[in-house]
Amino acid sequence: MLQRPRRNRQSAVIRDMVEETRLSVKDMLFPLFVQSGSGKKTPIVSMPGIHRYSLDLLLKEIEECVELGIRSFALFPQVEESFKDSVASESYRKGSLYLDAIHAVSSRFPEISLLTDVAMDPYSSDGHDGIVKDGQILNDETLPVLAKMAIAQAQAGSRLIGPSDMMDGRVGYLREALDCAGFSNVGIMAYTAKYASAFYGPFRDALESAPKFGDKKTYQMNPANRREALIELELDEAEGADFLMVKPALAYLDIIALLRENSHLPIAAYNVSGEYAMIKAAAQNGWLDGEKAMLESLLSIKRAGAQVILTYFAKEFAQLNQA
Repeated sequence: MLQRPRRNRQSAVIRDMVEETRLSVKDMLFPLFVQSGSGKKTPIVSMPGIHRYSLDLLLKEIEECVELGIRSFALFPQVEESFKDSVASESYRKGSLYLDAIHAVSSRFPEISLLTDVAMDPYSSDGHDGIVKDGQILNDETLPVLAKMAIAQAQAGSRLIGPSDMMDGRVGYLREALDCAGFSNVGIMAYTAKYASAFYGPFRDALESAPKFGDKKTYQMNPANRREALIELELDEAEGADFLMVKPALAYLDIIALLRENSHLPIAAYNVSGEYAMIKAAAQNGWLDGEKAMLESLLSIKRAGAQVILTYFAKEFAQLNQA
């Protein structure tokens, strides 16, 4: 027997030497949640170990993460119900919680990358990503609201926006709006293949932003569809995206690989709240080794072709690698 693959598995040193995929904290982008008030750190029950932070404690959390080597973050706001309306006007109001948080984080930590979220649902009284009329989500009427939001975030200090709404044409619309406003240096991480997934539940708990009626299947992608992701890829590339994202990650590893094979742009993947919660719940019940399952999951996402992994495991991974 000339070929014995086990020869390259016989010791830890050799296994490390021939390892094809390696995880680094540099691959990680850590999502964080901001809430109103001060001195507040609220646990998200469905996401063990993850919290909503008031701005003062958010800055401390980011400082701690930076010391661990994390350099990239995504920020999401929990907006109080009294500030929500049908056109998400709070999303671009000067002095809002989110814009103040973007300014504070960007000013305090100019060395980090901060991805800011462009979508109506945290601010919408309907809980949808677009303007609602007669039970329908209006596409073109939503784009100007998203543009106001993106420009306001750029003015607050954001240098990378993430339109997560899945409205048709929004990447090109936002690119033109940002350029015309003098923000041609602000990048766009497009949620290119964002699927209508069951794995978003804990995130919606965190933001209290679930739809007030229906679902999001008329704008988020059908989980049954693979080739359709190539249509979204071609549109986002043509419209000026700087990154392409797949969301969720674990149930869509084939889509990550598909985008990687068909684009020269960096591919990001969002290891979403439900994927995180499954591993945490199983580990808490003693059904699997949480640390090993975390590492195997993250490794699979990178092996599939993601260069950037948005994951709630980022801090835990960084702590493990410093131990």
